[in-house]
Amino acid sequence: MRILFEIFGQTLQTLWAHKLRSFLTMFGIAWGVGSLLLLVGLGEGFRSGNKKQFDELGENVMFIWDGRAPAVNGSFTSMQKYYLTSQDAKDVLANCRDVKAAAPVISRNDVRAVSEFFQSSGQLMGVTPNFNKIRYLPIADGRWIDEMDDTQKRAVLVLGDEARRLLFPGRPSVGSTVLLNGVRFQVIGTLKRIGHGNNNDLNLRLFMPFNTMHEDFPPLNVGEIKDAISFLNYQPTFRDLHENAKVEVHKVIARNHGFDYLDLDAFDEWDSIRTSDQVGKIFDAMNVFLGSVGLVTLSLGAIGIINIMLVAVADRTREIGLRKALGATNRSIMFQFFIEGAFLTVVSGLLGMAAAAGFMAALGRLPAPPGFDPPQLVPSTAALAIVSLAIAGVIAGLYPARKAAILAPVDALRKE
Repeated sequence: MRILFEIFGQTLQTLWAHKLRSFLTMFGIAWGVGSLLLLVGLGEGFRSGNKKQFDELGENVMFIWDGRAPAVNGSFTSMQKYYLTSQDAKDVLANCRDVKAAAPVISRNDVRAVSEFFQSSGQLMGVTPNFNKIRYLPIADGRWIDEMDDTQKRAVLVLGDEARRLLFPGRPSVGSTVLLNGVRFQVIGTLKRIGHGNNNDLNLRLFMPFNTMHEDFPPLNVGEIKDAISFLNYQPTFRDLHENAKVEVHKVIARNHGFDYLDLDAFDEWDSIRTSDQVGKIFDAMNVFLGSVGLVTLSLGAIGIINIMLVAVADRTREIGLRKALGATNRSIMFQFFIEGAFLTVVSGLLGMAAAAGFMAALGRLPAPPGFDPPQLVPSTAALAIVSLAIAGVIAGLYPARKAAILAPVDALRKE
C-alpha cells in the first residue's frame, strides 16, 4: 500500500512539474467527455420535449380534413371540393377494422363567448363524448361531455384553461352560464392547461356536444351539405397498424365521395404517428453523430496523453536507468507510468462529466422554449464515456509504460 501511495505522490509531482502540458492534455479529455455528454443531453431534452408535445396532442392521433378530388374519375384537370360528413365518421367506425375509435368535429372561429365578467373569441368545437379518449384533454374541474349531453342536445360547455381564466377571472366557472352569439350555455367542466409557454390557442378552446353544435352552430361554407363536419380524428387499433388504418379510411371516404382511393392528392391529412417516428429517427441519427464526434474527441485526447507520457519517458530516461540499476523491476517501472497515464485520463474525464452535469443543471433552471425540455444526463452515454475513458486510460498508460520498462539500464544511464 505504501508503494502505491509513493507512486501516486511521484505522479502528482511529475504533473505539477509540467503544469501547462498536463493541463492542456487533461483539458482535451475533459472537453471531449463534457461535449459528448452535453450534446447528447441537449438532443435528449429536445427529444423529450417533442415527445411531450405529441403526448399532449393525444395517443396515436390521426387527422383527416376536407379535400379535392377529380370531378370525373381519372381526370387530373378538373378538381372539385368534397366535404367530410358525419356519415363518413359512422362508416369509418363500421367498416375499418384497424380503426379503434373515430370522432367527428365541427369547428368555428367566429362565435363570441360572453360571460357576466368578460368575453372571449376562442375556437368553438362540437365534439362527441369519446373525443377526450382520442385527444389529451385532462379535466381540472367538473366533468366532460357525456352521451346524454350529446343525445339530448344539451346546451353545455367545457372550457379550456385560458378561456376559463378570461371569462371567469378569479371566480368559479362550473355551473355558471356563457352566452355564445346570444345563446345561453352552462359550464359543466374546465380543462387543465395544455402545452407550455404563451401558446394559448389550445387553451382558448370551448367544447360542446356534437349534436348541439350541429344544430346551433353548423359549419360554414359547405354548400348544401347538411351533415358536414370540419375534420375527423381517429386512432388505429395498434400503433403499428396506422398505415393500414389510413388506407381503410381512404377507401371509405373515396367510396362515399366518388373517387379513387389511390389518388393520395385527394386527401388532406396528418398522421402524427408517422411524424413522431420520423422525428425519433432524426434524433437517433443525431445521437449517433454526436456520439461519434465525442468519441473522436476522446480518441484525440487519448493520443495526447500517449504523447505526453512518451515525452515523460524521454525526459526521465536517466531516472528510469538509475531506478533499474538500483533494483527496480520492469513491472514496477511499467506500473508507475501506467498509473500516471490512467490518472490523467480518469481525473480529466471525471472533471468533464462534472462540468457537463453542472452546466445541464444550470440550463434546467432556465425557462425552456416550446418543444424543448431541460437537457438531461443520458445514462447510456455516460456509461459509454466511462468505458471509452477506461480503454483510453489503459492504452495511454500501457504503451508508454512498456516503452519505459524495456529500456536497458546502461543505455538509459548513458542518455544525455
